[in-house]
Amino acid sequence: MTISTDAGPTTTRKDPDLPDRMRAAVITGFGEPDALHMAEVPVPVPVGAELLVRVIAAGVNPIDAKTRAGRGAAAGLPGWPAVLGSDFSGVVMRAPYESFPLQPGDEVYGVTGVPRGGGSLAEYVAAPAWGLARKPRTLSHVEAAGVPLAALTAWGAVVEQAKAHEGQRILIHAGAGGVGHFAVQFASYFGARVIATASSRNTGWLRELGAAEVIDYTRMRFEDGLDDVDAVIDLIGDAIDHTGSRSLSVLRPGGLLINVPSASWPTLAADAAAADVRATTFRMIADAQTLAVISRLITSGDVRVNVDEVFPLEEAGMAHRRLEEGHVRGKLVVQIAEY
Repeated sequence: MTISTDAGPTTTRKDPDLPDRMRAAVITGFGEPDALHMAEVPVPVPVGAELLVRVIAAGVNPIDAKTRAGRGAAAGLPGWPAVLGSDFSGVVMRAPYESFPLQPGDEVYGVTGVPRGGGSLAEYVAAPAWGLARKPRTLSHVEAAGVPLAALTAWGAVVEQAKAHEGQRILIHAGAGGVGHFAVQFASYFGARVIATASSRNTGWLRELGAAEVIDYTRMRFEDGLDDVDAVIDLIGDAIDHTGSRSLSVLRPGGLLINVPSASWPTLAADAAAADVRATTFRMIADAQTLAVISRLITSGDVRVNVDEVFPLEEAGMAHRRLEEGHVRGKLVVQIAEY
């Protein structure tokens, strides 16, 4: 079958001042963190409602590490080489059209279309408009890169699912992690009494972020002496020390457990029903309007991001290894360019 091209191409090439190729950390097969290696790949061409963004820094997230290892979103990768990386901060190079709210030169942050599209561990990314917002002016690009995926996940779990409000008691596991430190702040902001689990080195810090109580999991079992909790934000899952199933016992009848780690608790629904509580898994859905709300909370000083360590693009594999070692306070970030 012959397809007529009389109407011309449906997309145009990038600005002629932009390069055709870029540096990226890629994988050419699933494996350990050292599967990530540097390569030169084509600069993506934005189509439809995508923007071309020059990436200054990229966040490092558990879903990225799982995908690299062949789990997570691996089934959606279209082929090799694959550029991973779920969120970023950078500068718009090309907008969908002239009057679009975000234009070349604007500083933005957001979520990529990975795995269907290229990820953020690269010098440029074609990012969907629905996952982008203006970068908070109070944050550097390195700080901003640590926000989108983790903060949107925390917002969805705490605000949309648990519906945090005054008088509510919310238990947040792994409160000092990337998602956890945002979850603590959001729950506290909306008036809930926050109980977080963390190691001893993070107890004081989490109280500064708004936790009313911090349980040092290295010293005691959280279920000892804790009950009648309205909601549990489970950022660990049942695969590690049965954290999830142990959490069922601290919920009030009809309370809600929100399980965030993917594929971490196959029997969640049945276990929750047997304990007379509600439960749901949760997946982050990128939304520019919600990200804009989070930006305002950051700009006002009500919410902050903590970047624990920064790696150059060439050491993206080391960033994945550090993430998998655990005990990260807040976020890890890969810096790709100076700004």
